[in-house]
Amino acid sequence: MSSVASGTNSSEELGVNMAGSEVDNNHLIEPHSYDDAIVKQFAAATLLWALFATLAGLAIAHLLVIPKMFGGVETLSFGRLRPLHSSVAIYAFLANGIFAAIYYSTQRLCGVKNWSWLLSRLHFWLWQFIIIAAIFNFPEGLTQARSQADLLQPIYLAILFVWTSCFAVNFFMTLRTRKVKKLYVSLWFYAATIVSFPLLLAANSIALPISWVKSYPFLAGAQDMIVQWCYGRSAIYYLLLMPFLGMMYYFVPLVSGKRLSSYRLAKIHFWALVVLLLWSGTASLHYTAIPEWISSVGMLAGLLLWMPLWGGLLNGWRTLRGGAVNFGSSIAYRFFIVALLFYGISTLEASVLSIKSVSAMTQYTDWTIAHLHSGMMGWNGMLAFGILYWLMPRLFKVEIWSERGASLHFWISLMGVLLSVVPLYISGIIQSTMWGSMDELGNLMYPDFFEAISASRIMWWIRIMGGMLYVIGLVLMVANFAMTWVNRSSACEVGSEVPVNPSEAESEIESPGTLDHAPVLDAARALERWSKLHWHQRWESTITPFFAIPILLVLVVSLVLVLPNIIFKSAVPQIASVKPYSPLELLGRDIYRTEGCFNCHSQMVRPMVAETKRYGDFSRAGEFVFDFPAFWGKRRIGPDLAREGGNKQTSIWHWRHFEDPTAFVDGSVMPSYSHLLDAKIDFDEVAQQVKTARLLGVVYEEEMDVYLQSARDQAERVAADIVSSGGTIRRGEVMTLESKAVALIAYLQRLGTDLSAPVTADSKDDSAETAMKDDPVTLTEYAATSLNK
Repeated sequence: MSSVASGTNSSEELGVNMAGSEVDNNHLIEPHSYDDAIVKQFAAATLLWALFATLAGLAIAHLLVIPKMFGGVETLSFGRLRPLHSSVAIYAFLANGIFAAIYYSTQRLCGVKNWSWLLSRLHFWLWQFIIIAAIFNFPEGLTQARSQADLLQPIYLAILFVWTSCFAVNFFMTLRTRKVKKLYVSLWFYAATIVSFPLLLAANSIALPISWVKSYPFLAGAQDMIVQWCYGRSAIYYLLLMPFLGMMYYFVPLVSGKRLSSYRLAKIHFWALVVLLLWSGTASLHYTAIPEWISSVGMLAGLLLWMPLWGGLLNGWRTLRGGAVNFGSSIAYRFFIVALLFYGISTLEASVLSIKSVSAMTQYTDWTIAHLHSGMMGWNGMLAFGILYWLMPRLFKVEIWSERGASLHFWISLMGVLLSVVPLYISGIIQSTMWGSMDELGNLMYPDFFEAISASRIMWWIRIMGGMLYVIGLVLMVANFAMTWVNRSSACEVGSEVPVNPSEAESEIESPGTLDHAPVLDAARALERWSKLHWHQRWESTITPFFAIPILLVLVVSLVLVLPNIIFKSAVPQIASVKPYSPLELLGRDIYRTEGCFNCHSQMVRPMVAETKRYGDFSRAGEFVFDFPAFWGKRRIGPDLAREGGNKQTSIWHWRHFEDPTAFVDGSVMPSYSHLLDAKIDFDEVAQQVKTARLLGVVYEEEMDVYLQSARDQAERVAADIVSSGGTIRRGEVMTLESKAVALIAYLQRLGTDLSAPVTADSKDDSAETAMKDDPVTLTEYAATSLNK
């Protein structure tokens, strides 16, 4: 029987030490039984959730070109489904793959079974329940609406509980009971991830709870965005980069049949990432209303990251090259080669995108989406598939059911990734060029925003073809996994009785330095000896540095980047004319959040000539001091809304636009929101909205009855404006003034008006109300007049 069929490790047969030295098979640790049942469970969950995530992505890709595909059902709109797709891809598909690989490799790197059978099972089942809860929340519009913090606060609390009490405890206790003295490099990446991710996730998702399904961040505007991108983006980096690099360092030597190319480079790679990664988050906020120095720190860290990121690429590539297997003989090898290629592309691109001038062109375009898909589908996805194909015969002790099906999956998936990513890069270039082009007179060459959207449609259709191919490839892999399980050997049910894969680091003898007898300063000799990293071997015998230093760096970044912008008021210059939202506008803002409008529209005009020509004056940090959370956005499928207010569009325009945007605006890909016209405002929420704003530090001095009446009065004025312009008085059972669309219109009409509003010391009128036309008639008065006529 072949080694693959028998389930033995190729590295053990070849006597390969992954840490860098050849070993003697006669001195392996005694055979041991591992808990591979939990690995099988997480592997199966990885494939099932991968299929679900890609189907959800395919659905929202269709909604961009066929907005009415689901018949205007609000629970299936693009705004509500988009965060569902990204969250399932991250926390269900990729996270389950991480758990499967870590549980498999940690046992073998430590020479012991997982510390707790019970914690492993609790981890698996609780994690799946968390994912299911998240899936049901998003279509109902239940979201925190923050970058990397879309899920509800109770779900994040559940994630943190399961991660720390089940996963982390099991991992670190397994390390504590290990039979192998030195910790292999993969375990360093795992440890740094397991301690840093929950810290960053907790810091990013902390919020004021109002109910089980609603919470608001304690910080507003620019301060909230700095927190989101310092902590939130770093948390995703730690989840989608660090553990996958650890998996690469474990599985690539096994697949190639070679020892790791450079153990010293792995050390430099790891520590450079730990030091630099947390500083780079704000590179996505260039030219927005955050302090310039924070943006510059993000750019510098992002550029410096390119070197260690490609150090890992070089290490992995050199380990794969010239191994015992080749591109044609190993399915896992093929997936690993492509995964490393996409890793190199996406990491180089991330560093380039951190440059301010480059970000100015790509931000808010499809280029950003292409970059994310390149990393998740090409790097994370292909690596996960390669690992699962390598694990299948070893977990089930039988050959893969269909080698031809696995090969077909590879080629279909590769084509799917290319067709999903390349068209989005092209559409990103189209959008950036058309939105930023100006003629010799300083006028916009393409003043209509939707000209670029129309030009992108063909690329979106090609992207759909790529998504379909990716789904087909996943179906093939799910079938292959299921049939391999059906044909499994009975031996796989009793555990993996295989020799422990040796992970003892290469015994590095401290050789004399080249400068020992040279006429140089003692400091130079000491520096040379230090650079050989022999001292690092002592660290590899204990786990403490690999979780303590990442925690320390999280604290340092918090002290340097985040806390100064919270403590010092000068970080956000105040604007005297900026007033709190009126009660009705607070309700409208909540509807804006529920419908996911921030997924398509930004509210940030950057200080660039083309943007100020198109949208109006650039945004200031002081404009967002009452925005809990801020809706700055990451992509523009619709125009920026930062200057939408002040009757830029009439209320009747917004009303009809909600009813049928594709018929009302040529080239629009916005779905119908006619359900907002038929749904009633819950005026009882006014008290809760105002109370929440007060808890967050917003000053509302009047009694609650005053604000309730204020909301009704403003709704009546907006409704009267709609009706007087030809709108309907009643839609079904809903009067115009009771419609949720009215509250949303009130909020949109407020956006951007404060910057130019007059400042009067004794005025207590809401600026949104002063933006309405002078002496408007009420809806009751207009209706009575119409009936008399």
